[in-house]
Amino acid sequence: MSNETPAAQSAKESTTGDRLVRVGAVVFFVGAVATLVTVAPLFLKTEPFPSVAYAVCMLMGVGFVIAAAGVLWSISAQRRQAKAVSASPASAAQ
Repeated sequence: MSNETPAAQSAKESTTGDRLVRVGAVVFFVGAVATLVTVAPLFLKTEPFPSVAYAVCMLMGVGFVIAAAGVLWSISAQRRQAKAVSASPASAAQ
């Protein structure tokens, strides 16, 4: 008996959790760029951006939450897969 979860999918296939992590990373980086852009006027002694620009900075947190949800989704899928694999030989032996 092995303690490793077998890979049921090929490397080309993507699960929902993987897609959520990718989308979360993109959203996070958009928010990070927006944060850098909105902080720049403070150092350049220019007019600050409107409030909407600061709202876009909140995408950093949203992206982090989306990516974390994707990680949790992948963990639960791998646990279900491991339970199914470990239950299969036990039920076949009976």
